[in-house]
Amino acid sequence: MDLLTFLVLILLGYGFGRLAERRHYASIIKRETRYRQDVLLIQSSLPPPSEQPPRAQLVTGSVVISVDYFKRFLAGLRGLFGGRVRSYESLVDRARREAILRMQEQAQQLGADKVINLKLETASISKGRKQKIGSVEVLAYGTALIPAD
Repeated sequence: MDLLTFLVLILLGYGFGRLAERRHYASIIKRETRYRQDVLLIQSSLPPPSEQPPRAQLVTGSVVISVDYFKRFLAGLRGLFGGRVRSYESLVDRARREAILRMQEQAQQLGADKVINLKLETASISKGRKQKIGSVEVLAYGTALIPAD
């Protein structure tokens, strides 16, 4: 009976986790296409030269994404043998891209057309008494450049 419960949880985790991940990636791709034209991300720490200096303001985007049961199971197996934990790579990728998009949304709401000096901070949020990863938090921040009127 315990084995059956375990297998059902694994299959449910896999099915619902894949569905949620596919939907999230579709949303990310759609929004990235839109913001690619509206708000430029510039890795420089200095604003581009212009005749009218823009107004600068800090913008942030933060997201917390949880680990599904199936990914936790696969990561546990990988922990036995070592190597890349691919099941967590997509989790971190989605979190990073979502945080950047949220930062771009905030910049657009302020009327900015560029964000410079983009930085990312990542943290894992532990869960349970064995301190396994429960969720991943990513914070994206940068300086929004709002054109002078």
